[in-house]
Amino acid sequence: MAEPTSVPEGALGLLETLGLVAAIEAADAMLKAADVRLVRQQRTVPGLVTHLVTGETAAVQSAVDAGAAAAERVGRVVARHVIPRPDPSVWRVFGGTARAPVPPAAPASAVSSTTPEPADDYEDRTVRELRQLARDRDDDRLRGRAIAAATKDELVAFLRASE
Repeated sequence: MAEPTSVPEGALGLLETLGLVAAIEAADAMLKAADVRLVRQQRTVPGLVTHLVTGETAAVQSAVDAGAAAAERVGRVVARHVIPRPDPSVWRVFGGTARAPVPPAAPASAVSSTTPEPADDYEDRTVRELRQLARDRDDDRLRGRAIAAATKDELVAFLRASE
């Protein structure tokens, strides 16, 4: 699935946890504690998951605090931070765009005939980013060690074929 190019507005909250149970518990607590949107979960190295939430600054701060407290009960919090009004270029750190909520579908009469957006340009991404994208795909053609051993050209071909 291609990600939208929109950048969420408001504050950005980051909470990095160690362990899957801590990550799930943190996400659940953050979303229940305040009116925030979980726009991305970034896996960095094995076991580390960074949650990105957006919303009003006070809500994001409350959500990050609640998520950190919940994660500490079952695992480990590595880092947490809230950026009140991040510059839009901050999103490039996370692969160029943010995963924003999908807006409701427009009525058929309101849909304009526009050219579809071009496919993601995988050539500009690093091999590490391509490997992460390949791991995120639910496709049995390339898994585990095969992803780790694949060249950039092989990863690009796989990602384009699985769109």
